Amino acid sequence: MKDKIENIKRSVLEKVKKIEDIKTLSDLKVKYLGKKGELTAVLKEMGKLSNEERPIIGGLVNEVKTVIEDAIKEKENEIKNKELQEKLSRESIDITLPATQIPTGAPNILEKVIEEVEEVFMSMGYDVVDGPELEEDKYNFELLNIPKGHPARDAQDTFYIEDEKVLLRSQTSPVQIRVMLENKGEKPVRMICPGKTYRRDSDDATHSHQFMQIEGLLVDKDVSLCDLKGTCDVIAKKLFGEDCKTRFRPSYYQFTEPSVEMDISCFNCKGSGCSICKNTGWITVSGAGMVHPNVLRNCNYDPEKWSGFAFGFGAERMAMLKYGINDIRAFYQTDLRELKRFDRRED
Repeated sequence: MKDKIENIKRSVLEKVKKIEDIKTLSDLKVKYLGKKGELTAVLKEMGKLSNEERPIIGGLVNEVKTVIEDAIKEKENEIKNKELQEKLSRESIDITLPATQIPTGAPNILEKVIEEVEEVFMSMGYDVVDGPELEEDKYNFELLNIPKGHPARDAQDTFYIEDEKVLLRSQTSPVQIRVMLENKGEKPVRMICPGKTYRRDSDDATHSHQFMQIEGLLVDKDVSLCDLKGTCDVIAKKLFGEDCKTRFRPSYYQFTEPSVEMDISCFNCKGSGCSICKNTGWITVSGAGMVHPNVLRNCNYDPEKWSGFAFGFGAERMAMLKYGINDIRAFYQTDLRELKRFDRRED
């Protein structure tokens, strides 16, 4: 039986040297070391041996089994390394080739414009304040000098939620009202309130049922229209360049008196006339005015002692002008191919 075991050992080692693939090597392992393998069959015949021979033959079988397993494992590693080298040689990589360009998103232009405005006003001591988008009628209209039945309510096409008492705010002015009421007519107010507003508009290139509005309010003593003009000059120059000019034209709003519309000089044609400014040299960007005395009284401020100005403009309109965007819907799309042309990360 010793000779048989030695013959198995020599035969397996010779065959292992000639094998060139993993499958043949695996078949060989099963043939000799499997449950029905030749070396296993030798162990089954040990019952015929004497008590003295059994431990000797058993030890020899285990020794041969270990030698075969080591030889097979070594050959397996050799074959795998060879296959790996062949694969690497076939699939060589030129590290000097350009890398694959993976599409990525860009910073939101609308948020960037809002942040620029916030930074300017914070540098002048203004607070950035937020408020509820689901608002009460008294804050959105009544305390702003727009009583029930006033035509301005129809003009704004409000989204009412509950019996014309609760609504989606049609402007961010209610935030100003809340701040003045909190101050109880005793402290100055210097604030801006950027945020979402909602109106019943049909969505198209220049209108949206939901848009971002930025409103500002300053209430103090001895505030005049000149202060408003100076503030508007600062923000216009920040957004559109130091050579940008502003002008006021008379207008009418329920919550300001006097009321004005603010124009900026056309940044595209520098006043000579083009399609952006409709050949006028000026672009209307904002509504503003001195806070109406009724609004001050409604918020517990004595108009004989306090005065102030308010202004408001659409963030989308400012961004469209600044970056040459002609469709407001571009701000809310997620198609990277569409947004790529608005990537202004280096601005």
